Amino acid sequence: MENQHLLTHIEAGVMRLTLNRPEALNAFSPEMITGLMNSIKEAKENQDVKVIVINGAGRAFSSGGDVKTMGKASGAQVYEHIGKLNELILEIKSLEKPVVAAVHGFAAGAGFNLALACDLLLAADDSKFVLSFAQVGLISDGGGLFFLPKVLGPYRAKELLFSAKPLEAAKAKEWGLVNEIVPVEELESTVGVFAKQLANGPTRAIGLMKKIVDESVNMTLEDVLKREQITQTLMVTTEDHLEGVQAFVEKRKAKFTGK
Repeated sequence: MENQHLLTHIEAGVMRLTLNRPEALNAFSPEMITGLMNSIKEAKENQDVKVIVINGAGRAFSSGGDVKTMGKASGAQVYEHIGKLNELILEIKSLEKPVVAAVHGFAAGAGFNLALACDLLLAADDSKFVLSFAQVGLISDGGGLFFLPKVLGPYRAKELLFSAKPLEAAKAKEWGLVNEIVPVEELESTVGVFAKQLANGPTRAIGLMKKIVDESVNMTLEDVLKREQITQTLMVTTEDHLEGVQAFVEKRKAKFTGK
């Protein structure tokens, strides 16, 4: 059944997932979260998908939780809703393929945290990032209390969390939250080029590097070195490695297949 709250398009190795509730600034709905989760699961199985891009329709990336439904849900309903959101975040992190957030307008609350769960973040120059939970007497959910301190350190993370002040795109880049800022009218084309480059890259190597980098926060140096040793031993027999070496020798661009 078609999901009206999430648009899915696959082309040239890129799965583009567009949050599609523009009238509500792409506030999360159960249908949107389920759609994202099902699409990420599909990307795991579909060998033709090399990279995922998540963006928002209309004026914003996502305003996060739907304020119109707040104060009406029971504790049990909230617990179930956040359980689904948690599943989605874990699906994104366990996917051994790069996930790119393309942000414009507002990325607020759980929408900001969804972007943080991605591997790379490209932002339009009109972007504003805000953890708005404190404004409505809530704590951050969707993994923000894990991701933000890892990127910013505890003091800056707490500043954003406690104050709910918007963070402009330039400051987000300065603080290391954003990979690249582009004019809003160039975001679509820039993300397209960037995603195509990733899709034409060595998918397996990229996926395994993602996995080790993400898990390294809970590992010792010795653990990481051992993982590198074991993984590299497997990588040297892959078709992509052999093609990469051959292309280097022949002074041409490698044609990777993800095998």
